[in-house]
Amino acid sequence: VQLVESGGGLVQAGGSLRLSCGASGLPFSNFAMGWFRQGPGKEREFVARIGSSAWRTGYAESVVGRFTISRDNGKNMVWLQMNSLKPEDTAVYYCAAARAYTHLSRDYDYWGQGTQVTVSS
Repeated sequence: VQLVESGGGLVQAGGSLRLSCGASGLPFSNFAMGWFRQGPGKEREFVARIGSSAWRTGYAESVVGRFTISRDNGKNMVWLQMNSLKPEDTAVYYCAAARAYTHLSRDYDYWGQGTQVTVSS
């Protein structure tokens, strides 16, 4: 199983980034997908999740209204559109796959290597 994130980078506050995650080696349409992040000196935290068929989504309170998660099961891809970025969004962002629709990191079976997002003030 391989999850590969891309799309991170340096952006000014108020800007936007779109993270991508490509999956291989698993029945992608059977898995819920999530995005997590770990900022400097912080624990990893939940950001967003999407159900296997994409009709359910959930977000951390800190990103509601700014971030949007989406997926395409035909392409084995999941995305995280991040708008109105803030310096506190600076973190390594990870995509992950789970057999259940959950926000708990311990319930995710597979993880990507992460992509760095840095938001300057």
